[in-house]
Amino acid sequence: MNNILIKPLEDKYIDDVLNINSLSFPVPWGKNSFIKELQNNFAYYIIAIKDNMVVGYAGIWIIVGEAHIISIAVHPEYRSMGIGNLLMDGIFGICKKNSVYGITLEVRESNLNAQKLYEKYGFIKEGIRKFYYANNREDAIIMWNRDI
Repeated sequence: MNNILIKPLEDKYIDDVLNINSLSFPVPWGKNSFIKELQNNFAYYIIAIKDNMVVGYAGIWIIVGEAHIISIAVHPEYRSMGIGNLLMDGIFGICKKNSVYGITLEVRESNLNAQKLYEKYGFIKEGIRKFYYANNREDAIIMWNRDI
């Protein structure tokens, strides 16, 4: 995809990420949560920039050879343009640099678009977390890619 830059999240982009977060999730994170994540030694966050605008972000934690995708979101006006793929490529690049052998995540049972993206990257469904999401008690599907 042309004209998209993937780079590490910096403090100056937190408000842009907050905007995408609030447009993407029923229970968005607050600013302090993102500030704490930038101070977390286990966390790695990247952003996608198009035309000097943050259009997506992704965050992972890496602990003892495993990564956990904390959050990935694309601004609604920029979805279905391949930005999610670029963010996933960025996540996999970070994981390879850090000798990660497996990546896991939870995804809403109703979020079929996200599940398709993850399946494209070799994730398989391995379990369910019942009533995981507090806002509506929706189940989360646990997915893993154990061979990156």
